[in-house]
Amino acid sequence: MLAYIAILAVAAVATYLLMFPTRWVVVRWKLVVPPGERRIHERPLPTAGGIAMAAAFVIAMGVAWRVPHFHNIFKGASAPIGVVLAAIIITAVGFFDDAKEVSAPAKVAGQVFACTPLFFLGITMFYFRIPFAGFMVLSSDLQPLVTVLWVIVIANAVNLIDGLDGLAAGIVAIAAGAFCVYGQRLSGAGLLAPDNIGPLVAAIACGVCIGFLPHNFHPAKIMMGDAGALFLGLLMAVSTSVVGGRIDNPFSGQTYFFFAPLFIPFLILGVPIIDTVFAVFRRAARRSGVTTADKQHLHHRLMNLGHGQRRAVLILWAWTALLSGFVLLPTFTDSSRKNTANHFIPFGVAALGVALYTLFHPGIRNRTPAATEPPGPPTLVVLEDPTPEEQSPPPAPFDWAERNR
Repeated sequence: MLAYIAILAVAAVATYLLMFPTRWVVVRWKLVVPPGERRIHERPLPTAGGIAMAAAFVIAMGVAWRVPHFHNIFKGASAPIGVVLAAIIITAVGFFDDAKEVSAPAKVAGQVFACTPLFFLGITMFYFRIPFAGFMVLSSDLQPLVTVLWVIVIANAVNLIDGLDGLAAGIVAIAAGAFCVYGQRLSGAGLLAPDNIGPLVAAIACGVCIGFLPHNFHPAKIMMGDAGALFLGLLMAVSTSVVGGRIDNPFSGQTYFFFAPLFIPFLILGVPIIDTVFAVFRRAARRSGVTTADKQHLHHRLMNLGHGQRRAVLILWAWTALLSGFVLLPTFTDSSRKNTANHFIPFGVAALGVALYTLFHPGIRNRTPAATEPPGPPTLVVLEDPTPEEQSPPPAPFDWAERNR
């Protein structure tokens, strides 16, 4: 585990240091996002911080290549090259969108192209587990298709949750850290091959997010943009696919954790994926495009409840940590012992506490409703004389002779 922590630290330090020149460059290139109706920030912010994140990832992979502990991963393997190439391509796709705002079909086409090095260099799923129905062995024809769909779903889920300062980076940091620990538990049980790159990619993704947070937590100095969101989504998709999609044996005594190992990302990345599902149904009900932006994501709803940016981000971080701890707990407990359900009680209590804090924080109760706000000063209305065209014609003179007749 010390080797993974060391690589995580390298990724964090590299990201933190590279963000300074990146911010200087993107400002000179005028890659700045101004405030808008559907944006939270109130001042122009530089974007495309994902460039520094991708560069730090390449540096961390180079350092890991020289660490003896990861010798099996890099020795004669094509997976590291495939991940690096895919990360560079998808970052370029996101950067181009940050600079030019390409259409949604073009962006998806770029994401599909970014997945090409993955399945050509052996980074694909072998198994797809279905709840209550075991697992399905993927044929060689289906493996590339399922891998591409998995990358697109996870990448766009992370992109959708990137709406507040530090939100996406914090959620992915927690998710990637939890998944790295998950991979270590599998390795300890002898179920994960020594050359599996999944835990290493998750550790680097966690480090990249930690190094980016000092620049992105409210008030943010730079945004990751689509370049960073798609990049982080790719890393999470790769790590989960090569771990959950390549294990066909149950973890001894831990049937719960292996109930659907491929769907563990849905629990660990629960916040952005739930938000994605809600966004799709919400926009379909309104008969608007799926890619049409709005201000009704989970983080926007928390803002409407009265939570500030920092508090809303911390609440969503807490929910992600609870989900991650919930799926990791079975790997540290012995299901053969009695009263194993007692281990889940602290998570239930913590979830209840976060829910109560979210809905009944004193700051929410003390908010002044819009309907009860005191009226402003009266408005002075200046009446001007009508123009000759606007004046009504004078009344006709009364005919007394016609009346007497």
